[in-house]
Amino acid sequence: MQHPFFSIVFKITTTENQSFYPMFQSNVVEKCKANDRSAQVQLYRKYCEGMYIVAMRFVKDADDAEDVLQEAFIKAFQKIDQFKGDVTFGAWLKRIVINKCIDFLKSKKEYLVSLDEGYMQNKDDDENWNIEATITIDEVRKAIDNLQATYRCVVLMYLIEGYDHQEIAQVLNISETACRTRLLRGKAILKEVLKANRYGTGS
Repeated sequence: MQHPFFSIVFKITTTENQSFYPMFQSNVVEKCKANDRSAQVQLYRKYCEGMYIVAMRFVKDADDAEDVLQEAFIKAFQKIDQFKGDVTFGAWLKRIVINKCIDFLKSKKEYLVSLDEGYMQNKDDDENWNIEATITIDEVRKAIDNLQATYRCVVLMYLIEGYDHQEIAQVLNISETACRTRLLRGKAILKEVLKANRYGTGS
């Protein structure tokens, strides 16, 4: 019996991101646009825990996640006039956090591509994320954490954060073809790791 990754990931994201909803009160954001310090503190307290979880998914180290988070909030407050309310403030802020995570990984030389992605053939189906029903949330989480950063970022953005290929390509400054290739590779690695762990052949 199999079930899709998405059913597991839905449990992860809904339990960890409950603090993002309902949409944050617009008057607090408007006060932040007027450089109201108390409103900024209120906004920070509202979103810091959830955004820290997002940062940890990407950078994995607690100190690094805190640094990334601080930089993200600084940028968010500097650019808050650009928030137009067409998405939730949480979604807007999350994109800044993820961008900062990507910048951090690139600066640490962890974000590398080992092969020329332009020549890869996408023969698999991106939507086929079926895995054995006995696989647990913790096993999926650990397997994703252990992916090389190049693949982990795409898998996280697509599978957990809900970005599409076009959005991921824009954030990572890569082609949509490269995005699909990285996603397929990451998925293949995940399935192999989970299969090996399930049958006792993994490390």
